[in-house]
Amino acid sequence: MKIIGLIGGMSWESSAEYYRIINEEVKQRLGGLHSAKCVLYSVDFEEIEVCQSDGEWDKAAQILTEAARSLEAAGADFILICTNTMHKVTNEIQAGIHIPIMHIADITAQQVLAKEIKTVGLLGTKYTMEQDFYKSRLVAKGIKVLIPKDADREIVNTVIYNELCLGQIVDESRAKYKSIIEDLIEQGAEGIVLGCTEIGLLVKPEDSTVPLFDTTLLHAIGAVGFALE
Repeated sequence: MKIIGLIGGMSWESSAEYYRIINEEVKQRLGGLHSAKCVLYSVDFEEIEVCQSDGEWDKAAQILTEAARSLEAAGADFILICTNTMHKVTNEIQAGIHIPIMHIADITAQQVLAKEIKTVGLLGTKYTMEQDFYKSRLVAKGIKVLIPKDADREIVNTVIYNELCLGQIVDESRAKYKSIIEDLIEQGAEGIVLGCTEIGLLVKPEDSTVPLFDTTLLHAIGAVGFALE
């Protein structure tokens, strides 16, 4: 079994889900008392969020590269960055280590294509929805990406940072997300990518009339598959 390196804490709410899913998947596949071999480096999300807000992506990359180096030194065979947004600096982190990073967008694209879906709606932080670092990975695989309109992007982003990252699950916010999802479906989305690792805490498959792609779930299960190859 390969050792999975996890860069977590962004937020710890979703990092806890990674740990749970990875261990449950290993137990399901191997049975008995088996659990995952993994190493977690949990950063202080406040520091990362300030870097995001101030546009100091280089500084955030330095923090996460140090985390990745620590995981490599601890014996990790590959790394998961347990957040969609910070995949913006994947190349910088990868340049600083000698073990591979499993990119969350690539795993997601594989699953979208497996369902023969060509157009998806993307929900996530404003950085993930508006910038190209994430969308371009899907587009490169032939997947068309739709994002919510301006006001809806603000709602999605605010709920992530002000509620989900703080462990708050609000029914009113779920209703808003469902409305935004329906709008994306009306625009032609055949599936919805939950492109923030916390959204799966709020939105469930029954909240959408088209398939949901929970990136936390897909990333974690993908890691187990690679670890057990």
